[in-house]
Amino acid sequence: LNAGINGKQILNGLSLDIKQGEIHAIMGPNGSGKSTLSHVIMGHPAYEHTGGEILLDGENISSLGADLRARRGIFLAFQYPKEIPGITLSNFLRTSYNTVRAARGEEKLNPVQFRRLLREKMKEVSLKPEFMERYINDGFSGGEKKKAEILQMTLLDPKIAILDETDSGLDVDALRIVSEGIKKTHNSNRGTVLITHYQRILHYITPDFVHVMMDGRIVKSGGKELAERLEKDGYDWVRQEVGLDENEADGLKKLPINN
Repeated sequence: LNAGINGKQILNGLSLDIKQGEIHAIMGPNGSGKSTLSHVIMGHPAYEHTGGEILLDGENISSLGADLRARRGIFLAFQYPKEIPGITLSNFLRTSYNTVRAARGEEKLNPVQFRRLLREKMKEVSLKPEFMERYINDGFSGGEKKKAEILQMTLLDPKIAILDETDSGLDVDALRIVSEGIKKTHNSNRGTVLITHYQRILHYITPDFVHVMMDGRIVKSGGKELAERLEKDGYDWVRQEVGLDENEADGLKKLPINN
């Protein structure tokens, strides 16, 4: 997969295979292309897909817009969820939920049925019922925003869930609750991608695979022990092993620098 933004190539021949039921953790230094990968898979229109295919169930979805990819079962939890005043969380989630159900050929739920379901799901991520009528992320704490993202993932039950630094900005209690929500809802029909800088979320969620991204590609893969070594020793040993200097590994040669 090759992709970039504003004429700058960021992903360079990246290859990743995610099977149902697997949890993949992607780690790497700043500028290595982790968030770009998540946006390109989701179909963010600002990013230029310049080569390679994105396959879901064997079908190339590279030409589909983000809304169609979401209906097919791709989900992205943002690192910094946006506030959307004027739209309540319950209305947003019911519209999203029924849209995905319709795409699957399933019946939509009426407002009463959905509120009953939503109350049950909110308990799983420790969100109080009054959040139903609050505007999306408006006045939410960092932990509450991330819980709302996991709530959405729980309801939509995607085939591929990409969590872009969901652990950033969370205190210990919020991290535990969010991690438990991810673990509870993970199932044999879903592939999960955890993009993270730190190993701390991996204390709660054991990945099947850990990948290191540098220079817009995956340069090393392993198990949880790889994340433990990265936490202990940093990335220099990986740079040396794959023959990249620090600027290349951190993507600095490909991104504009404002002095």
